[in-house]
Amino acid sequence: FVHMAVLPPLVSATDLLETFLLSPEYLPIHDLRLSQRLWQREIQPELLLHVGTCPARTDISVDRDLLTGELLGYHEIELTSAGLTAKNSTSLQRAPGPVTDAVKGDATNYPFWPGGFKEPEMVEAVTQKVENFSFSFEEDLLTVPPGFREGIVFKQGKEPLMPETNPPPQTISLAELMSADEWLVPAVSSQKGEEVDGITSSHVAQPDQLSAVDDESLSAVLADSGPRQEIPKVNVGSVEQWVVKVDLNKPVHNFYEKIPRMAISFPFELDPFQKQAILYLHNQDCVFVAAHTSAGKTVVAEYAIALSLEHKTRTVYTSPIKALSNQKFREFRNRFGSDKVGLLTGDVQIKQESPCLIMTTEILRSMLYGGSDTIRDMEWVIFDEVHYINDSERGVVWEEVLIMLPAHVNIIMLSATVPNAVEFADWVGRTKRKKVYVISTFKRPVPLVHHLYTGNNKQTSDQLFVIVGEDHKFNSKSYQEALDAKKKRASSASEYGPKSRQYVNPKEEKNIWLSLVHMLEKKEKLPVVAFTFSRDRCNGNADALVSLDLTTSTEKHEIDSFFQKSIQLLKGSDQSLPQIVWMKEHLKRGIAVHHSGILPIVKEVIELLFQKGLVKLLFATETFAMGVNMPARTVVFDAMQKHDGTRKRDLTPGEYVQMAGRAGRRGLDTTGTVILLCKGDVPETSDLHRMILGHQTSLQSQFRLTYSMLLNLIRVKTFRVEDMMKRSFAEADFLRSETDRHNNLAALQRKIENFSDLDCPICDPEMDDYFKACSRITQLRNKMQHVLLGSPQVTKALVPGRVVTLYLNSYKYTLAVILDLNTRSPATPFTVLTLCKEKDEPEEAAKALVEPGNLSIIKPCQAMSELFHPDGMVKHTVVDISGQLIVSITDVVLSVEPSKMIDDYKKRQIPRFRNDAPGPAIANCTHALLKMVDSGPGRLSFVDPVNDLRINIMEFVEMKQELDKLEGTMQHYGCTRCPQFNEHFAIAKEKSELHHQRQQLIFLSSEESLMLIPEYRQRLEVLKSLGFVSDRGTVMLKGRVACEIHYHEVILTELIFQNVLDEFDPQEIVALLSCFVFEQSSCSEPNIPKKLQKGKDSVLRVAAKIAEVERSCGMRTSVEEYQSQFKFGLLEVVYEWARGKEFVDIINLTDVSEGIIVRCIQRLDETCKDVRNAAHVIGEPTLRQKMMEASSLIKRDIVFAASLYTK
Repeated sequence: FVHMAVLPPLVSATDLLETFLLSPEYLPIHDLRLSQRLWQREIQPELLLHVGTCPARTDISVDRDLLTGELLGYHEIELTSAGLTAKNSTSLQRAPGPVTDAVKGDATNYPFWPGGFKEPEMVEAVTQKVENFSFSFEEDLLTVPPGFREGIVFKQGKEPLMPETNPPPQTISLAELMSADEWLVPAVSSQKGEEVDGITSSHVAQPDQLSAVDDESLSAVLADSGPRQEIPKVNVGSVEQWVVKVDLNKPVHNFYEKIPRMAISFPFELDPFQKQAILYLHNQDCVFVAAHTSAGKTVVAEYAIALSLEHKTRTVYTSPIKALSNQKFREFRNRFGSDKVGLLTGDVQIKQESPCLIMTTEILRSMLYGGSDTIRDMEWVIFDEVHYINDSERGVVWEEVLIMLPAHVNIIMLSATVPNAVEFADWVGRTKRKKVYVISTFKRPVPLVHHLYTGNNKQTSDQLFVIVGEDHKFNSKSYQEALDAKKKRASSASEYGPKSRQYVNPKEEKNIWLSLVHMLEKKEKLPVVAFTFSRDRCNGNADALVSLDLTTSTEKHEIDSFFQKSIQLLKGSDQSLPQIVWMKEHLKRGIAVHHSGILPIVKEVIELLFQKGLVKLLFATETFAMGVNMPARTVVFDAMQKHDGTRKRDLTPGEYVQMAGRAGRRGLDTTGTVILLCKGDVPETSDLHRMILGHQTSLQSQFRLTYSMLLNLIRVKTFRVEDMMKRSFAEADFLRSETDRHNNLAALQRKIENFSDLDCPICDPEMDDYFKACSRITQLRNKMQHVLLGSPQVTKALVPGRVVTLYLNSYKYTLAVILDLNTRSPATPFTVLTLCKEKDEPEEAAKALVEPGNLSIIKPCQAMSELFHPDGMVKHTVVDISGQLIVSITDVVLSVEPSKMIDDYKKRQIPRFRNDAPGPAIANCTHALLKMVDSGPGRLSFVDPVNDLRINIMEFVEMKQELDKLEGTMQHYGCTRCPQFNEHFAIAKEKSELHHQRQQLIFLSSEESLMLIPEYRQRLEVLKSLGFVSDRGTVMLKGRVACEIHYHEVILTELIFQNVLDEFDPQEIVALLSCFVFEQSSCSEPNIPKKLQKGKDSVLRVAAKIAEVERSCGMRTSVEEYQSQFKFGLLEVVYEWARGKEFVDIINLTDVSEGIIVRCIQRLDETCKDVRNAAHVIGEPTLRQKMMEASSLIKRDIVFAASLYTK
C-alpha cells in the first residue's frame, strides 16, 4: 500500500499577493532566521602544503622497423613543450587556452613568436651536467625581495639592506642540478629476456640507446618536434634575396597541366597576373599583387580561401574599414557558403569558428597580441588595400601586424599600383625571412579616357574634350579647344585663360550638372559616380537636382520595394527619420548620396541598389572608391582639390587613379569615361599632367610608437621593443645593409690589426697623446667658433678694416683684412684681403683658402709662434671665406675703402689688366699687413671674447679655459721636434680615422642608431613615472589594465585608478567616454549639465597631468595639444541617448551628421567593453556592472541595426 499524504489546504493566490503587498514583513526575506546561513568552515592546514602535479618532462617514443612496422623498442625523449601555456610561452607547442579565448585571445596571454625574429636563446646548460655547483642557504639567499626597496636579515646587529647593497641574484637552472642519468629510469633490467612490468628487454631501448638520448641537444629535440619554417641560408645583403619581380610579359605555359585540379573554378579565363599568383599560392609562397581598381585582385584572395578549405586550415581576410569587411563577408559567403565564412568587427561576431574569417586589421592586431589560438590554424592572411598603409593615423597597424605574424602564416598583399612595390615586398620578405613574389600589372581591363567638360549652354553642353586617351598621351590640341570654348563664354577679356575664376554661384552649378547629366543620358553613359569632396556639397547637389528624374516606373517600384524591405529592420520612429525620408525621395529618381554622414543602413541600401543598376547618379566622397567592385560607366570629378583635415590641396595621382578606376564595367564597356568638370576655368596643363599622368604615391612608413605597443611588448620578457622598431618599414635600410655593415666592420678590424706601430723612439711614446690633444683642440675651436659667429658682439667687431688671423692648410697662420660682409651668402659671408705666395696664381690661392672643411681637419696644433710671410715679391688675393676659418680677431682696424679695393682687384683679374699695379688702397693695406707680419705675433694684441666682447656663456667660458690649457701644453711635446714628424703624424691620423670609422659602423649597427630610440626612452620614462612599468621594467597592475584598452589607454587607465568614474551613473559615464571616440573638430556647442561638466573638468585635469609628465620626460607635448584630442561635442547627444531618448530627438541636439553620431556610439560600445574588462582585472565589480549597464543602454534601435550584408 502506498501511504497517501494529506494535501495542504489550497490558499487563494490573490489573498497571498494582497497579504505580501500590504504586509511585507510576512515575506521570508525579512526573517533573518530564515535568510541568514552560516556554515562553519573546517580548518585543513595540510591543504597549504598541497602542490599540483607537475607535467611530465619526458615521454616514451616507439622504435619501429621502417619497412615492416615491427616494434623494435622504446626510448625516452625530453618534452620541450611540457608546462608551456599561454601565460608563460610564445611557442606554438604550448597548450591551448580556454575555448572562450580561442578567437580574440586574452590580454594576459603571450603572443606567438613572430616570424623572422631570432629565436630566444636557450640555456646550453639544460642538457649538460653540472660538475661543480655550490649554493649556501646561509649566505646566498636573497635579503631584498624583487620589487621591494629594502629588505631585512634575521641576524643581530644587522641593519635592513638596501637594494644596491644586495648581491646580484644567481640564476639557478634545475636542469643543472640533476643530470640526465638521474632523470631517466631504465624501464627494463640489463638482463636480456627479463621482464619488467610485462615488457621484455628485447623490445625496449638498451642503455646505450638511452645515453644517446642524453647527449641530444635541445635544438635537435626542437627540430624533431614538428614541421618548422625553414630559413634559407643565403646572403642577406642581396636586395634580390627576399623579393622576386615576376615578369608578366612571359606567357604562363601549361597552367592547367601544372594545376590539373584547381581549388576553385572561375567562369572566365584568368588573366596572366592571376595565373602567376595562383601558381605561387600552390607553392605556399607569399605574394604582393599590385593592380588597378577592378582588375580582379579578389580572384587571388578567393583562391587562397579555397586552398585553405582544401587543407582544412584557416584564412584571415583583413580590410582597412568596417564597411568593406561587411561587404566582403556578403560576397565570400555567397561564394563559399554561410558555414565557411565568419565576420569579426568591433560590434559584430558571426561564426567565429569558420575557416575563413573577415575582420579589420585592428582586430587581427588584437588577436596577435592576445595570443589567439586561432592563429595556430592560419595558413593565409590576406591584406586588402595595402596602400592604406600610407594613412597617417592607422598605417602603423599594418606594420605591426606584418611584423607580429608567426612564421607559419603566409602573406598575400593586394594593393593598387604603387611605384615601390618591390621595395615594400623586400622589406616584408626580409622581416619575415621569406621570399615575396611581386606581381604587378598596369594593364586595365577597361581602358580609361579622360575628358574636360566646360559648358552649360547649347553650344558646349554636349562637348567632351579628350585630354588623355587610351594611349596615355596628353592631347594638347583638345586642351586648347577646351580653353577656346571657355573663352567664348567669358563676359570680358580679363577672364580669358586658365585659373582666372575657380568658383561659380549655386545657380550656375545646378545648370552645369543638369547639362552634364542630360548629355550622359543621351550618350548612354549612366550610371555615373560624381566624386565631390565635401559632405555638404554632396547633399546640396542632390537637392539642387529635384527636377531630374532618371528612373522608369518599373525601376521606381523596385527601388521602393527594396527600400521598404530594408528599413523594416528598424523600429517605427526610426523608419521616418528625416534623412531616411529625404534619401528615399532621391532614390526614386535614381539619385543618391554616399558619405560618412549618411546612416550606415542607408549607405548599404544605396550600395546594393547601385550594384543592381538602379542608382543612376551617385554623389560620393572618396571613401566610396575603397570597397568592393562597384564600377560605373562614368566617373565625374567635381573638383581637383580636397581638404585633407589640415589644408586644402590638389589631388595626388594615387587618389585620382583610385577614384577614376571606378569608371568602366568589365565585360560591358569598351572604355571607362572620366570627366573633370570645369565649373570655373580650365585647369592648368601642368596640374592635369601631374594628376592624370604623374607618378603615384609611394608606400611610406607611418610607424610610430604607442603606449599600447610598448606595454604589450614589455610584458613579454622575451620580446624587445627595439626588435619591433628595427623591423619597421621606416628602418628597412637597417636590415637591408646589415650584412654590408658587418663585412665592412670586419674589414676595418683587419686593417686596424695589421696596422704597424710607429718605429720611432721620439714619436712613439707621445704621438697618440699628441694627436688626441690636437683632435680635442680642433673640436673645441669648432664649437667656440659656432658660438662666436652667432654672437651679435662678434658680428659688430668684424667690420671692414678689421685684421683677423686665419688658419689655412698651406699657409698655417696668416693675417687678413675684412673688406665686406655678405649676409646673402651664409656659406662664405666674409670678403677678405690676405697675403699669398709669389708663385701662386690668385685663383689657386683663393681655391686653397676656401677649401671645404679646413677647420674640421685635424692638423698639428702648434702655438702661433710665427705668421705666414711670403717669400720674394709680396702678392695678395681677395676671396670670400667662411667665418670658421677665422682663428682670432686682432684689435687693429685699418682704414680701407672696401668697394674701391674689391673693384680694383676684380679689374686686375681681367687678362688685359692683369699686369697693372694695384691701387693705392690695396697697396697701403698690403704694406700694413706685411709690417705686422714682420713684427711677429708677439707684438699683436688680440680681442678676448670673454673680457672684451663680454661673451659670458658658461659653456663657452669653460671651453675657452680648456682650450687655453691644452694650447699651453702643446709646446711640451717632444714629438714635434722629430725630423719625420709630418709623416708620423699622418700615420697616427690614418690610424685614428680607422678607429673613428669603426666606431661609426658599430654605432650604425647598434640599436642606438634607430630613429625612434629617443622617443622610446621618453615614452618608457612616462610609463615609469605614471606607475605603468616598474623601474626594473616589469609591467605593473596599471600596465596590465592598459593592455585591456585599445585606444587612449593611458588616460582611461588613469581615470579608472583615480576613481573619477565612480561617482557617475552609467548614462553619465558613457557620455563622458564619448570624448575618446568623437573626432570631428567643429560642431555646435553642447548643453552640458553641471555634473557632467564636473566630469569633463576631471578628464581635462587628468589629461593635463599626463601632458605635464610627458613634457618632463622630454616629449614635445603641450597641455593644450594633448587636451585638444578629446572632443566633447557629442556629450549631450550620447547622454540623452543613454537615457532612452529616440534617435529622431537626439539629432536635433547637434549639427553633427546622423552617420557620424551612429559611428561614434558604435565605437563607444567598444570603449565600454574595454573599461569593463579593465574593471574586472582590478576587481572593481561596481564599475564593471556600470559599464555593462552603460553598454546595454546604448545598444539599441538604429544605432546597432544589423547590417544588410550580414542578412
